[in-house]
Amino acid sequence: MKVLLVNKFNFIKGGSDRYFLALADLLESKGVTVAKFCMDHPDNLPCKQKPYFVSRVNFNSRSFLVRLKAALRLLYSFEAAYKFDKLVRDFKPDIIHIHNIYHQISPSILPVAKKHGIPVVMHLHDYKLLSPNYKFFSHGHIDDIGLDGRYWRCFSTKCFKDSYLASLLAAIEMYLHHKILKLFEKNIDLYISPSQFMKNKMVEGGIPAAKIKVVNHFIDCARLKPEYALGKYLLYFGRLDSEKGIDLLLKAYADTDNRLKLLIVGSGPEHKNLLTLTKELKLQNRVEFIGPKKGNELIDLIRGAYLVIIPSRWYEVFGLVGLEAAALGKAVLAADIGGIPELVNDQHTGLLYKYDSPNDLATKIEWALDNQAVITEFAYNARHLAETRFRPNEHYAAIITLYRQLIKHN
Repeated sequence: MKVLLVNKFNFIKGGSDRYFLALADLLESKGVTVAKFCMDHPDNLPCKQKPYFVSRVNFNSRSFLVRLKAALRLLYSFEAAYKFDKLVRDFKPDIIHIHNIYHQISPSILPVAKKHGIPVVMHLHDYKLLSPNYKFFSHGHIDDIGLDGRYWRCFSTKCFKDSYLASLLAAIEMYLHHKILKLFEKNIDLYISPSQFMKNKMVEGGIPAAKIKVVNHFIDCARLKPEYALGKYLLYFGRLDSEKGIDLLLKAYADTDNRLKLLIVGSGPEHKNLLTLTKELKLQNRVEFIGPKKGNELIDLIRGAYLVIIPSRWYEVFGLVGLEAAALGKAVLAADIGGIPELVNDQHTGLLYKYDSPNDLATKIEWALDNQAVITEFAYNARHLAETRFRPNEHYAAIITLYRQLIKHN
């Protein structure tokens, strides 16, 4: 079987990219022939299909011409459609598996696949199909803008980057792609959702339930040695953004006795604000921001933790952070929101606290610190869950079955 995987980045920038690359490796390990279509980028991994990649576009550039090009790419890309068509003709895939294509690639490539009669699967890594700003989160709280198709509300509330211009473009993009051209409705044969919660949200927004299959992410526990011994610090790792709730974590932590240090690993737009809040809460000596880490450095930090905390205040799609922690023998304390409860079994593999409640989070932190034996038991249970429910072989079987069904009925 020949599979064409499509994603904006061919390096790990976020969780969706990590899955994209892991899936490519998994498919190839099983004898599947894989090709990739991405945006050209200096951080990309080596790839034979690089000559086909669409040119890089920088949405943060100060150049007017570069920003204009980025805005046009957001709506439609003739370059992407042309290069994608050439790759499809040359590679001749049996199936096309789309991941994140918004903005850097654009859905202009979707009719190309339909023209060639190749079935298309789309992996849902965020809520962009319904939400103009990807995440149903705006100005510090959940906001279901776009769920009812009234995308103009994104402009009126500045839901995208707190900018009228950016929000206007996002609203126009949604109307063009979903109301006028209907690029996804006409050209996607099947959606794969990492969680039941996300599927339910997509159905609520009008996508037929029969068109969405739930397939959880996977992790290769055989490559990860767990460390069940309780470490000397609490740990958050991930992007430093408002929807991730790190400010809520700091406020909750300030209401505990701070007997263990809090380490915050990652980078993002909220970094400076979080440093300021740390000073205001007088936590400089107990909270340490250590920047982004990856690979073995990150693994060692997770293995050395007492507990991993996921304080998200948005509809977390799945909670890949929690799965990584579980595989390394760590219990998780997480918000009871989005797809997280499907991964964290409260009082069995970890603890859940009431979403957006620093008081409940503080209470659960104290409880976790006072019950070391129970937290250790949770850690063993978490690792067992990762080993038995999220195995690569089962994930491959589920994905390849969907591929074959689509190819057969195409």
